[in-house]
This record gives sequence, C-alpha cells and structure tokens, in this order.
Amino acid sequence: MEIKVNFLDNLRLEAKFDDFTVVADQPIRYKGDGSAPGPFDYFLASSALCAAYFVKLYCDTRNIPTENIRLSQNNIVDPENRYNQIFKIQVELPADICAKDRQGILRSIDRCTVKKVVQTGPEFVIEEVENLDADAQALLMPNLASDAGTYISGKDLPLEQTIANMSAILAGLGMKIEIASWRNIVPNVWSLHIRDAHSPMCFTNGKGATKEGALASALGEFIERLNCNFFYNDQFWGEEIANAAFVHYPNERWFQPGPKDELPPEILDEYCLHIYNRDGELRGSHLYDTNSGNIERGICSLPYVRQSDGADVYFPSNLIENLFLSNGMSAGNTLAEAQVQCLSEIFERAVKREILEGEMALPDVPQDVLAKYPGILAGIQALEEQGFPVLVKDASLGGEFPVMCVTLMNPRTGGVFASFGAHPSLEVAVERSLTELLQGRSFEGLNDLPQPTFEGHAVTEPNNFVEHFIDSSGVVSWRFFSAKSDYEFVEWDFSGQGENSNAEEAATLFGILENMGKEAYMAVYEHLGAPACRILVPDYSEIYPLDDLIWDNTNKALFFREDILNLHSLNNAELKALVKRLEDSELDDYTDITTLIGIEFDDNTAWGQLTILELKLLIYLALKNVEEAKERVEMFLQYNDNTVERGLFYQAVNVVLEMQLDEDLELADYEVNFRRMFGNERMDAAIGSVDGNVRFYGLTPTSMKLEGLDRHLRLIDSYKKLHMMRANPKHFG
Repeated sequence: MEIKVNFLDNLRLEAKFDDFTVVADQPIRYKGDGSAPGPFDYFLASSALCAAYFVKLYCDTRNIPTENIRLSQNNIVDPENRYNQIFKIQVELPADICAKDRQGILRSIDRCTVKKVVQTGPEFVIEEVENLDADAQALLMPNLASDAGTYISGKDLPLEQTIANMSAILAGLGMKIEIASWRNIVPNVWSLHIRDAHSPMCFTNGKGATKEGALASALGEFIERLNCNFFYNDQFWGEEIANAAFVHYPNERWFQPGPKDELPPEILDEYCLHIYNRDGELRGSHLYDTNSGNIERGICSLPYVRQSDGADVYFPSNLIENLFLSNGMSAGNTLAEAQVQCLSEIFERAVKREILEGEMALPDVPQDVLAKYPGILAGIQALEEQGFPVLVKDASLGGEFPVMCVTLMNPRTGGVFASFGAHPSLEVAVERSLTELLQGRSFEGLNDLPQPTFEGHAVTEPNNFVEHFIDSSGVVSWRFFSAKSDYEFVEWDFSGQGENSNAEEAATLFGILENMGKEAYMAVYEHLGAPACRILVPDYSEIYPLDDLIWDNTNKALFFREDILNLHSLNNAELKALVKRLEDSELDDYTDITTLIGIEFDDNTAWGQLTILELKLLIYLALKNVEEAKERVEMFLQYNDNTVERGLFYQAVNVVLEMQLDEDLELADYEVNFRRMFGNERMDAAIGSVDGNVRFYGLTPTSMKLEGLDRHLRLIDSYKKLHMMRANPKHFG
C-alpha cells in the first residue's frame, strides 16, 4: 500500500492512503502541539487493534458475543536498549466461554498480521528518487529473476518474461501498481490482489498454481481491463473527455437515432437486432453513452469484426457496458493466447449458467484421473484436512465443452461453493477451478458460503447468476449433488500441439461456437503493447438480462447526474422537478447515488452513503415539505444502514418535524433536553434543516466540474493516461 506523507505546520504530519487521512503530531515536551498521536503511538495501536480484529473474527464465526471481552496491550521497554521491547497482550474473557474457545481466542491473536510482520522482521529500503511515481513496478515482487524461463500451459512466453513485459507496459502508462495482499492457504494455490496506487478503484485479482503464475494472471487481467475500459465502466468521465475528439477509442463512430427515436441503421447487424430488439421495444435513446453523457453526439459505437465473414459491425458502447461486464476480455503474450483465454472464460460462464439454472447433476472425476495431477491433489487434500469436503466434477456436458468444476462443502455452516474453470486442457481447467475457489479467501471466508436449496426460483433468479459471475458466491441447487448424474464422465482434451498450440485451440473453440449456430464478434487492441481482445457472443456471453437495455439501463444516470451534482445551486422549481423525476422513476429507494449517477464518492462521506431515499428526504426538507419529509425520515430510520452519526442526525430531524406537525407541541418546551440528547451541533443542523436555513446537511457542494470529489478525479486521471496514449497515432493508428 502506498502511503503519501505531507508536511503540515510545526511537527504535524499528514499520511494519505486509499480514502483515509491520518494526522500525527509530537507531544508538547518534544516541541509538538500534542494535537494527535505520534507515529510510534499509531504503530503500537496497530498491533493491539489487529489482535482485537482476529478475536472479533473468531467470535463472530462462532456466535460468541464480544461485549464483555476486554483486550489490552502494554509494551515493556528494555532499560538498556529502548528498541528491544516486549508487547504483552492480555485478554479478559467472560466465565461462560468454554475452555476450547478460550484457547481458540488466544490462538487467533497469534495470527495477527502486524505481529507476524514484526516477528519476521521487515526490510527497510531508503532511497532518493527523482519522481515518486517513476519506479512504478518496483513493488510487485522482489527477487524475480527476469532471465529465468518458467513455462506453463497456455502461455506463449515464460512467466518471468510475461511479468516483465506487462510490468513495463503499466510503468510506461505511469501507473504505479502495488500488491495489496497475497493468499496461499493450501499447497499449489496462490492468489493476490493488485491495484493502482493512485487510483485504488482500478484493481484486479490473480490466481495460479505458483506465485509467479498468479502475478502474471493479475497483470494480464489488469491490462485486459485497461484495454477494454472496464475499470471505468458505468462512470462519468468528465466534461473534458465527453467533448474530446473521441471518448472511448479513436475508431469509434457516433450515429444519430431516427426521427422517432428509431435505432440508427448503421449499428448492429440482422443477427444482433433479432436478439436485442426482438420485440421492437429498443429505442435509440436507450443506447446513449453513459460515460460521456453527451446525447448531442448521438450513440457512441465501437467496431467489432464478425468472425464468420470478417465484416465490421458497430456495437453501441452502452450495450456492451450494460450486458457483458468483464466477460469475454483477455490479454496475452500473443493474440492467440488471449483468444484462448477469452473463449475459455465465455464457455466457463455459459456452461456454468446452463448447469446451475438447469439444476443438473454432474459426474465425478474418477480418482485414477485425478491421480495424474499430484499438484492439484495436494491442494484438495489440504482442504479436506481442514474439514472441507471437496468434489471434482466434469462440467463438459458429455465432452462438448472444455469446462470443469470443483465444489467445496462447509459442514460447519452448511454452505457450498461451486467453482468452475475452463481451458482446452482438462488439467488446466481443474487447476483454474481450484484456484478460483480460493482466490482471495481465507479459511474464515469459507464460512460465508450460501446454503444449497431445493427452491428452483432462487437458483434461476437472474441476480443469482450475477453473484456466481462476480465471485461464485451464488446459490446452488441441492439437485447438483445427486449421485445420479445427467452425463457420463468424459476425459476430454481440446488442447493443441507444438508451437502453434494456442492458435489451434482458438480455432477449435471458435468452431464450437460455429457448430452451435452462434456468431462471434471480436475487437483487438494492441496499442498498449500487449495483444488484447474482447469477444462478444450475442445471446450467449451476456451476464445481465437482455431486458436491462430497456428497463435497467445505466444511462438512466443521464436523467439525474447533472442536477444531483449541482444540487446546492438548484432553485425550488428545479428541486421539485428533480424529486418528481426520482419519484416517477420507480427506482429502488435504497439504490445508492454512486451507482445511480456513476460518480465514485468517498465512502467515508455523506455523499458516499447517500441513497435515493435520503436524497428525496433532503430535497423535501429544502422545499419545507414537512409531511413528505416526515414520511421519508421514518423510512430512513426504520431501514437505516448508514453511519451512526447520520442516524442520530435524522433522529433529531424526526423529533423537530414532529414538533412542526403537532399543533399541541412546542419545540421550545423540549429543546433543552433535545440538545442534551443530541448535542448542540446536531440539533442546530436538525432545526436548520427543517426551517430551511441549512440545506443538504453533510453534502459538500460540487458540480459537473467534480470539484472536491478526489476519489472520482483520481479515476478520471487514470483513464486520461489511456486516452492520451490512444490519441497518439503512433499507438492507435
């Protein structure tokens, strides 16, 4: 994690990381102002807090209350060497906790991350640099020999060279990539989380049988998502980009809807129109670009090559953004390598959906077949030893598709996790299923798995597949576990041979789609320096329902974005129009404003927690519409999951509104005790909000210029690095 430090007045310092700011000072006796803890005090507190976190984690997974558990830490300093210290952590436990859990709680503290890092002894490297962002990839992995040559199946270059090449690409963009976490809880299963230090919203997860394989996976995913703009999906890219010569790519084209909002004839083809406009309900206005919001330019459309005949077909950026998520995108050392990865993932998700929604039972992989892959078996056995039964199943549907499945059961909670993986090689497909299963997870994380069900609607509900797509945490049918499988096991193999194996495999996978009667469309991006592609298979590789284009399109943001960002400068008539549009839209009141308008607010602010319900409430307060405000504040308090501070503010607002609505009540009779309950500052804000002197309490003013929205501006800065490169004909000719 990158922590940037600013020098403030006197000896005060400010450390910034993610969306947080920490201020440190020195005691007055050391010439400081004593306004904040010192750096070493934060260090001491970090180990005590980390220990308490692991106690809380242990207790929560076993439903042990923590209200009466007390924990303290003291540091005992050696009088002859102040750097030699003993950290004594003491825990006071209630008498009703059994001996087993007492021991478990003490052992949980031993897992404290701060403690383990201190015990291992971190190495400090202190150096001067010309630019803090210049040595952009030095944080990835120490002691990685770039001249080594570790080949794995599916990669056309050694892992070390792959990592070096992709790291150089990101460094060339000026992106400082850091590793936020590693996981390796069983043998031969590695995963990690990497992110852009400047814009942590840009992150990927990698997985593999080795740490090098996992890092190459994460870097490849990072580059594929840069190429396809996935990090910036659904977000507003600012007025500068919206009015630039191009918004997404230099080869985009903009088409105007017809006079009656008909679809422009230049977009899609007959095959796609039959799928996406089957009932004739899709209109041109449904396809306006969410990222720019520039309706006047028309419909932003991107060229994709139809694989059956090589023709260019223009897909609206809006359609891709709304339906496909990250499905069907990949980067590789070669285009063929990227295509194989792309198509494998498309089959993985589509077959997974068919199996889960069809409540199919799959055949087990025979033990003698698994025995051919000892590395995979070692990981499975380690999970079994931890008390998690593991099932390895053939998901190829009779040898038709290159897909496998590893399913984990948690007898402690009754939860299950069905992880799917795909690749032309059966071994790699199983490996990917296993590494996907544990990607970013601890053993405690396996306690959150959903329980199976015989309720078919819970499995087939569209959002369940989205959950499976995001992290495989959706619901699985009990019928999946039947010993009577719907298919016989097939020891399939779609892999190619020799130097052109990836090219052969890509041709094979495209052939499967062709035999199914599916059209595939591909865009290739090589401007960053590594081949990447995105493949769309209409009516097969979508993640969200096709109806979302009409009924839940992300460009609904365009009806609200400008007014919400300009909220503080709207007059009463404009506020009435905004709240009416919100009411008429029938949007879920608990939708957050971040999602609605595509702005990354800081989570730790009132904007970051703001929902449609609370926004309506604040508007009604500003309009002095007491009845509507009272109704919304009661709803807020009943279902509030906002911060404690925000909840107390609205409790205060609620009692002031009660005074307004009840003729027999006078605020003056209660105000003294209200102030004792809620405090003067909160009561001033509540009274001011009701009488109109305080508008939109807690929401800092901003506008379409996005001033003060640092988190979102960092995201736009990240995109501008790509945009500038694409604007150069040398890179995107």
